[in-house]
Amino acid sequence: MTNTKPVFFSLRTIAVLVITLVVCAIGKGFYQQYVAGPPDFPGPGQGSVSLKVTTGESLAQMGNALKAAGVVKSVDSFIAASNVNSKSSSIQPGRYELKLEMASRDALTLLINGSTRTSTAIIIPEGLRTASILERIAKQSPITLADLKHEVAHPASLGLPKSAHGNVEGYLYPSSYDIDGHSTARSVLMRMIALARSTHQKLGLGSSARSHGQSEEEVLTVASILEAEAHPRDYAKVARVIYNRLQSPMRLQMDSTVAYGLGIKRVMLTQKQLDTSTQYNTYLNDGLPPGPIGNPGEAAIRAALHPANGDWLYFLTVNLDTQATKFTNSYNEFLTYKSQFLSYCTTHVGKC
Repeated sequence: MTNTKPVFFSLRTIAVLVITLVVCAIGKGFYQQYVAGPPDFPGPGQGSVSLKVTTGESLAQMGNALKAAGVVKSVDSFIAASNVNSKSSSIQPGRYELKLEMASRDALTLLINGSTRTSTAIIIPEGLRTASILERIAKQSPITLADLKHEVAHPASLGLPKSAHGNVEGYLYPSSYDIDGHSTARSVLMRMIALARSTHQKLGLGSSARSHGQSEEEVLTVASILEAEAHPRDYAKVARVIYNRLQSPMRLQMDSTVAYGLGIKRVMLTQKQLDTSTQYNTYLNDGLPPGPIGNPGEAAIRAALHPANGDWLYFLTVNLDTQATKFTNSYNEFLTYKSQFLSYCTTHVGKC
């Protein structure tokens, strides 16, 4: 039998061992973070996964989505690759086909060059006219402007409600739409109209309009004028001005409706343009124009349904930079505001 003697370590020896282990651990972490870099797959990857990049998404958010989908090993590796690529800020919204377990720099490259993008996300802002919407879709997707115009001219199969009277204006709902190789002019327009109708239903457009003695089309027409004439913070007040004028009775005299009837986009119109007779000239015609002059979003529709309380008959945006808008029921005071606006235009050439 062999005798074994217990081994004793001094406190000094134990301290040295602990310090050595800590230093080794710190050294390993330092090496991984600052020398080897953050964890990353070697690539080239395998399989297939679909990833959607949304408008306004940050690189950090993309990195989190990529990691969650199993495309990259860590968010830090994707951020590190982005930091050394000056084109990383040019990634476009849409849906991309990527591989699992890709090197971050390879995933970034595919997102930047768009070679694996299977759909394009087209943003339709609030208040845009139908003509502009069609041009935007045609410019950013394979769908042709001719096909879009054909569908708009023959809208029976697009899913419009009866209240639209065959006019898509006001029913192409502002939102983000993914358009892929299978999308057609008809399918895209149907999606936009379907979203409009579901939003209108959510807002109780039909019942609320009827309770105020209005039609759905009249509410959408008011909402579309709000989009063209006012800043969102003033939607409810401008809506009240419109209703006060209609009840006076008093012509609306909205430049935006005149411009729509003339097919132009201008803030200030000439007297000749204001005198030009169209159905949309609210200087020459009583009441609302015959239909919407754009495609309003939820905020404008809410304001048209729930206007602010007030006795205003006039409003004017006196500064186009700040969108400062003044309201009054006095014509003389309105003329003072008009002078302020003309003064702004004089000192801001090209703004008006």
